[in-house]
Amino acid sequence: MIEYKGYRGQASFDSESGFFHGEVSGIRDVVTFQARTCDELQSAFRDSIEEYLKFCMERGKEPDAPGRSESSNLHEVEEVI
Repeated sequence: MIEYKGYRGQASFDSESGFFHGEVSGIRDVVTFQARTCDELQSAFRDSIEEYLKFCMERGKEPDAPGRSESSNLHEVEEVI
C-alpha cells in the first residue's frame, strides 16, 4: 500500500503487459495509475492524486475525502500466465 496526502493506493503486477496497475482505495471516484517499475509506481500514484485534485477543482467538485467511502474501489489485476 502506498500513501500520499491521505489517499491510499494498491497495485498489482500484470506479467503479460509488464506493468503495475493500481487504483486509489477508500474513495467513490475511480482514480487509477500504472508504471513499469516500483520507483515509477510511487511517482505515478502521486501524479494521479494531483491530477484528480486538479480535475475536481477545475469543475468545482469537492474531491472525495480519503477513507470516507463505504467500500474500496480496488480491483486486483489478475496475473495472466
